[in-house]
Amino acid sequence: MGGFFGVVSKSDCVNDLFFGTDYHSHLGTKRGGMAVMDEKGFTRFIHDITNAQFRSKFDSDVVKMKGKQGIGVISDYEDQPLLIGSHFGTYAIVTVGVVQNAEKLASKAFSRRTTHFSEMSGGEINPTELVATLINQEANFEDGIRNAQDTIEGSCSMLLLTKKGIYAARDSLGRTPVILGGKKGAYAATLETCAFPNLDFETIRDLGPGEIVLISEDGIEQKKPPLKKMQICSFLWVYYGYPASDYEGINVEASRNRCGAALAKNDKISLDLVAGIPDSGTGHAIGYANESKIPYQRPFVKYTPTWPRSFMPQEQSIRNLVARMKLIPIKELITGKKMLFCEDSIVRGTQLKDIIKRLYDYGAKEIHMRPACPPLVYGCKFLNFSRSNSILDLAGRKAINEIEGDDVKNLKEYANPCSEKHCAMVEKIRKRLNLTSLKYQKLDDLVAAIGLPKEKVCTYCWDGAE
Repeated sequence: MGGFFGVVSKSDCVNDLFFGTDYHSHLGTKRGGMAVMDEKGFTRFIHDITNAQFRSKFDSDVVKMKGKQGIGVISDYEDQPLLIGSHFGTYAIVTVGVVQNAEKLASKAFSRRTTHFSEMSGGEINPTELVATLINQEANFEDGIRNAQDTIEGSCSMLLLTKKGIYAARDSLGRTPVILGGKKGAYAATLETCAFPNLDFETIRDLGPGEIVLISEDGIEQKKPPLKKMQICSFLWVYYGYPASDYEGINVEASRNRCGAALAKNDKISLDLVAGIPDSGTGHAIGYANESKIPYQRPFVKYTPTWPRSFMPQEQSIRNLVARMKLIPIKELITGKKMLFCEDSIVRGTQLKDIIKRLYDYGAKEIHMRPACPPLVYGCKFLNFSRSNSILDLAGRKAINEIEGDDVKNLKEYANPCSEKHCAMVEKIRKRLNLTSLKYQKLDDLVAAIGLPKEKVCTYCWDGAE
């Protein structure tokens, strides 16, 4: 999952661009990039940030950049921003999302015999370049962005840096947020509102699904009104959104606190302490502890100065190493304790199994787990979370396959928390992880903790609803 930041200013924008983009670094650890434009043209830098912080890679570049408008991106795996030459001039583009029908769209473009793409490693086409090709098929930027939005299966939000200003567009169903902000002499568009406060921006509003605006020094001009249907990703509030960010006016940390409180209301259990699997489980655990009146403590502390996050590395062995080395146990808070952990979710459960084993090795008496969302049964097909894993790697799907074999005909029964099959799936996961107890969040309680109507949030990975 990537993120972006764009800014247009009456004075030099590079400082705001640099720090605004950096506030998205938690979303991925593959590529980072920035592009600015002044009267001489574009200046662009792209770096691999897999094993380094964004700021450390771009520190020396910032002094070489000048301009009143620019865009930056933290990218899942592809190089961005791209500089595109087209019939309506040169522009820079960044995108966030996933193009599920990329191969079909590329084949259609090739059939015209006037299109070519630069291949990435593994023979893949850069999806951002493909989006630019769709834009270039039309007579102007507005129609081109609309063409991309209408054609892409999956999701795609984008920023285009042009001579006119920055075009900001949210994907057609609003699965990813795009929020507008302003301060004296500048306007910005961001995926994370946590980028705004320390740069003195105030949130203006969220773009609606499919909405297109043009940001210039003079203000923000709507180029395409929003569509009515919204399906914003509910996992923003569960896991990958930053605690200080708001989406649709709803704060992530406050939502996680409500989510943890809902878990506690459905629980009656004797415990010594409540803890979170850091970082994203922390907000849920605080909510649980406050509601249950059980002490919140930290039997693990996270060492972040030299160990990157384990979200994006493709090799499971690397993810496991990072996850293990960055969590340091505190024996005094573990030995002889009955402990309950809140976790954002159980995706594969590989790292969690190791954490649980270490807790028992340090003398934990009981270990209870309360994921903040239901079991992931379907897997996401609208955003990039991890490109390397099959849906069958999900802990829930593994358990289902153990129960039914490879020919699973009805996943709906497993998504129903009241069904026997759901209970059997959860029990399989509990035993595999060696937990004293395992109880998942109910989907209705999760939606209530977010605070939006069910029809406005995407819950596909849990219940298959589209």
